[in-house]
Amino acid sequence: MTLTDRIEINPKVMLGKPVIRWTRVTVELILHKLGEGSTEVELLDAYPQLKREDIRAAQSYAADTMARETVVLKSHA
Repeated sequence: MTLTDRIEINPKVMLGKPVIRWTRVTVELILHKLGEGSTEVELLDAYPQLKREDIRAAQSYAADTMARETVVLKSHA
């Protein structure tokens, strides 16, 4: 499976935020929960529609998105 098999962006679902396909669980929510210290097991218990592969896809999606981000620095003059 590829990221596009698991991650969906649809303007009719959660205002177009990236979600796990066929759910309303956003990539953002998964990352926030992991960042707050939740484990994969805790996420799977809290959101039974998720699979481990969905959590990993969310992390990979975020990493790929960050890798393509362009940073523009402004000088303080």
